[in-house]
Amino acid sequence: MDITNAVINFRRHLKRKNYSPHTVRNYLNMLQHYIRWLDIPVEAATPENIAGYIDFLMDKHLHPKTINCHLSCIRIFYDYVYYEEKNNVINPVRKGDALRLPSPLPRYVKEEELDTLFAVINKHRDRAMFTLMLRCGLRVEEVAKLTLGAVDLRRRRIVVHNGKGRKDRVVYISDDAYMALDKYLRLRPKSKTSALFLVEKGTCKGQGISVRGIQKRMEYYTKKTGLDISCHHLRHTMATQMLNAEAELSTIQDLLGHNWITTTQKYCTVFNLKVQRDYFKAMEIVMQRSSPIPPDSNSRFRH
Repeated sequence: MDITNAVINFRRHLKRKNYSPHTVRNYLNMLQHYIRWLDIPVEAATPENIAGYIDFLMDKHLHPKTINCHLSCIRIFYDYVYYEEKNNVINPVRKGDALRLPSPLPRYVKEEELDTLFAVINKHRDRAMFTLMLRCGLRVEEVAKLTLGAVDLRRRRIVVHNGKGRKDRVVYISDDAYMALDKYLRLRPKSKTSALFLVEKGTCKGQGISVRGIQKRMEYYTKKTGLDISCHHLRHTMATQMLNAEAELSTIQDLLGHNWITTTQKYCTVFNLKVQRDYFKAMEIVMQRSSPIPPDSNSRFRH
């Protein structure tokens, strides 16, 4: 098999499948790492070679999720060679090769922590960026890619173009997000770029702020307050707050741009006030009917 042509054609295949440029770059990079490591022809690789490659990646202390991304890329490549190139090779990546991943619950930010964080954010640009994450559930990449044309203050909505999975969606602007955006737009310097949020200092002044630029601003404020908060925590907080306000899961799913309702359901196990209220309400009825333990009037435990 001509591996060079196979990789070039694989790249074209990914583009035809409408993979994002970022994903295409990552896939090709991971594939090249695998090909360089492999000491036999690619078409001769066996499951034992894949097991050895997993050990190699683990020795490099890569995160299990990253290792699974490598395996997924290799599996897709072999599938492409077999089905598209009509090359009779056996895919050495088996279904059970993927590493088991922990399933940490989404982390939300408590109200008092939000108050502390936003109390030190005095820049109108930064306040608008982080308020959009908190109230609209935007990812940091989505905030960085926002354009002036995507924001409709009159209708109080934002069109998120090419979100995760290259999907478009509409989110809505709360009162405090409206005020933060309005104040920023009144002071936003004129620029040839259509980017909504601009770099304010340095050689890149007037250009759209990058993802890393936004993250560094969050790091600046968290260092200032001593809080452990990331941009993504604000998005999680929006979902948790809406759930506790008894918004429908399907509504939260649409606003966050989740493909699967099961992803949104993770928030149900974080801090669901409705579950808490239902539990204590039901327990009151249960205890009235059949409680073998009389309530202690002096008990200091109350809900």
